[in-house]
Amino acid sequence: MEHSLLRDLLFVLAGSELFRYFLHYIVGGGSLSLRPVLTGPDMAYLGSRVVFRCIAPDSSPPITYELMGDSGDLIFTDTDIQGDQSVPFYLKVTATSEGSYHCKATAGGSTGVSNSIKLSVVTPALNTRVTSEPFPPVAYEGSHIVLSCNVTRGSHLSYTWFFNRKEITSPTSPFFHLTGNKVVMEEVTPEHAGYYYCMAWSSVQDIRRFSSSAEVQVTVKAYVSKPRVSYSISKEGASYHGNVTCWSTRGSPPVNISLLLDDKEMRSVTASESVAAWFPVDIVPGLDMGVARCKINTEVQELISEPVTLEVVPVGGEVKVEVEYLFRADSRLVAARLNCQISRGTFPFVSWLLNDSVLEDSRIQPLLSHYTLADHRRTLFLATLHPEEFGYYRCRVRDSYDDSGPWVESAAELVRVPDVFSVWGLCALYHNTLFTLDQRGSLTPWPEQHLPLKHHQVNSTYRIYINALHAASTVCNTSLALSLLFHRGFHCHHRGHYHSVLLLPFSDACSGCRLCLQDV
Repeated sequence: MEHSLLRDLLFVLAGSELFRYFLHYIVGGGSLSLRPVLTGPDMAYLGSRVVFRCIAPDSSPPITYELMGDSGDLIFTDTDIQGDQSVPFYLKVTATSEGSYHCKATAGGSTGVSNSIKLSVVTPALNTRVTSEPFPPVAYEGSHIVLSCNVTRGSHLSYTWFFNRKEITSPTSPFFHLTGNKVVMEEVTPEHAGYYYCMAWSSVQDIRRFSSSAEVQVTVKAYVSKPRVSYSISKEGASYHGNVTCWSTRGSPPVNISLLLDDKEMRSVTASESVAAWFPVDIVPGLDMGVARCKINTEVQELISEPVTLEVVPVGGEVKVEVEYLFRADSRLVAARLNCQISRGTFPFVSWLLNDSVLEDSRIQPLLSHYTLADHRRTLFLATLHPEEFGYYRCRVRDSYDDSGPWVESAAELVRVPDVFSVWGLCALYHNTLFTLDQRGSLTPWPEQHLPLKHHQVNSTYRIYINALHAASTVCNTSLALSLLFHRGFHCHHRGHYHSVLLLPFSDACSGCRLCLQDV
């Protein structure tokens, strides 16, 4: 009976913690095993202070704790005399503090070893700087540039790059490739040029320490385009002075620019501010002074311009004015363009005259209020055509380098409202309709707004010829022979019908004329 009760008791206690301690106590010679637990950081800054804590729960005091290193060396020891109290071990972190730690607990002749904690020593970044490949960071378009963020010392570092003081991130900056401590630019463009700096940083338990570099300027040089050459002339007293300009529309200085005259190098300069240079040359109007070329040299390029003959042809020959009238899509006359045609002259200066009065380019009391000069003053645009713009226009030309030189003048050309207007489809579309025809040639159904006449709706073009239409005050003067068109009538045939077009006085005010289109 006693054996049966003992067997039942052992069966109940078999799964309990107390039973395991009991077995360990019996097997271990009468002493219970300790299970100490070590807590503490896995990372710490160099020079900081950290604390490890060791506790062996459910152990009878006094309990002796020992903090051990990788090699089993004893670092600290302390005793818990109350029981269930963690024992702290304070450690000043040095470069040799990195490694694994555990603690050993001893109580009542029983010993236990805790878990292990690996401590990493984090060294903050120091003396951060940017280095480049190539050095200095200067490269031509399409080249390869790598910037590196280096430190004198530091561990467990992360890196952040800034371009023109804005952070570079891979999703938002596709022109950059970030890898480790580097930013890589595979094929640089002018957009990569600017100022870069980096930040090396580390983080331990939400404490961040960082070190920033100084800014480094990256220069992306543009390849030089084919050079161009031009020349000019000036006069001082009785002497003439020539000047040749060499330039490129794109490219990065510094470059070496040379002037070649008849394939012989005359002068050479280093242009450091822009891709342009100026060279004085001998020049005489009317003489061929040779063929000029410009040559540009860089570290990677040698380019030469097209040839230009240095010959100044004085102004001369015939000068004439050509007048072109400009119409809107609805056939309304809106402006005029006058071109001054010059037979010869390398450097002409053009002046315009209206009724023998000079049109000045300044806007101080101008003769006309709505005009523009273009194409080196060779073209005169009359933006409006009112009576004040009507009159006789001439252009005169002289050499621009000789203020006292003679003028060559054109014949006068009359600018007025033309006496021919094209009227599309009147007979075909708008018979039995009343129109007004003003001095501008604008047709308007009365009393409605202007109705555009469409070319694709008719088969023919009919022209109304009006005599003496160049003065607004005489447009509808009944004393003129305007009462009828083409001897009191113009007949056109369309789809089996004849229509008559009559031009009659519209009102006593003579502000316009009317067209009566009637079936006949």
